[in-house]
Amino acid sequence: MTARDPALMLRRLFDAAVAAADPARCVPPHLLDLADVSNRAKGRTVVVGAGKASAAMARAVEDHWRGDLSGLVITRYGCAVPCERIEIVEAAHPVPDASGLEAAGRILGLAESLGRDDLMLCLMSGGGSALLSLPAPGLAFEDKQAVNGALLRSGAAIGDINCVRKHLSAIKGGRLAQAAAPAKVVSLMISDVPGDDPAVIASGPTVADATTTADALQVLERFSIGVPAGVTAWLGGNAAETPKPGDAVFADTENRIVARPLGSLEAAARAAQEMGLTPVILGDAIEGEARDVAKAHAELARAAKAPTVLLSGGEVTVTLRGDGGRGGPNTEYLLAMVLVLDGAPAIHVMACDTDGIDGSEDNAGAVIGPETLARAKDIGLDAKACLMRNDAYSFFHGLGDLVVTGPTLTNVNDFRAILVLH
Repeated sequence: MTARDPALMLRRLFDAAVAAADPARCVPPHLLDLADVSNRAKGRTVVVGAGKASAAMARAVEDHWRGDLSGLVITRYGCAVPCERIEIVEAAHPVPDASGLEAAGRILGLAESLGRDDLMLCLMSGGGSALLSLPAPGLAFEDKQAVNGALLRSGAAIGDINCVRKHLSAIKGGRLAQAAAPAKVVSLMISDVPGDDPAVIASGPTVADATTTADALQVLERFSIGVPAGVTAWLGGNAAETPKPGDAVFADTENRIVARPLGSLEAAARAAQEMGLTPVILGDAIEGEARDVAKAHAELARAAKAPTVLLSGGEVTVTLRGDGGRGGPNTEYLLAMVLVLDGAPAIHVMACDTDGIDGSEDNAGAVIGPETLARAKDIGLDAKACLMRNDAYSFFHGLGDLVVTGPTLTNVNDFRAILVLH
């Protein structure tokens, strides 16, 4: 490969984006003043957390913390990092399992054990909502699993999904901070959500919730989600409401975002400039149906002046239309784009999830170029048919064009780079 190899250039941009959100880089700058807070509190420092980056964040805390600490964080299977003082538990994502249920109960118990002189340090990142799977009192775990799975298949945006999750949870939507009060609570967050709203990251366990049970019911109705009778009954009662902005339980709670999608796009832009490209950041909060966003981006690519790279982040979604298809939003985006571009010269595209997992498969995403469609036809792959049945994974696997990184131990959501060369 040469220095101008498009696949190599795209991978360099992706690596720069991921490195900018590495917990080892973004967590330590926030720990010095927190150690001072802990010393003033004169009590325990307990670390809790959840998300795909939480174990790596815990390791960064251990490596740089001056003083005693203990705690427990939950991460996705395959994302564990060895720690000595903070226990790491792995659980299922995106559909919760019994391991997440048990560990979430223990985290709630730790919060409830704290007193006024204690500090609870929360480490939250994308994926934390599914991992903190403790249902509200009286709700069956299986019912919560069923609703969560239906929402994920519906094409609903993450904000809508998390609105429902908060009102079915014993921890989300500010309930963890409520349980810890009056202890000092500080959350360090790696944002994976459009707009970087702390209330949306991992469904905001330590953040006041402005949404209501009525909002949750509207989401379920809008996406035609059938729910068990117990869920309907719970959402109709006063106990389902989450603590709101201005509640006294948040008097000593602080939420800090330590890494965000825009920072990763800016890091990729700097890497692009080093390669002689003109970077254009389209936005860090792009949402919508993957195939619709792909069509819009394909037109921008055709109009772009080379040599340039169009960078974007956010979270596109997929509405399942077929049966038995495999893939995630990034590969579906690329499959739709390759059909629209139809072999347009000099345009190469990468779309990957910065956590290393596109949907629930083993790849971060994939790449396409001017020859992708022709190569597919040569080996009997029908791009249109694959798109119709949401089977982007099989398409790119057949071509050998999947990007496989393994878990990156961070998560600032989707990364897309459209490279336009001469």
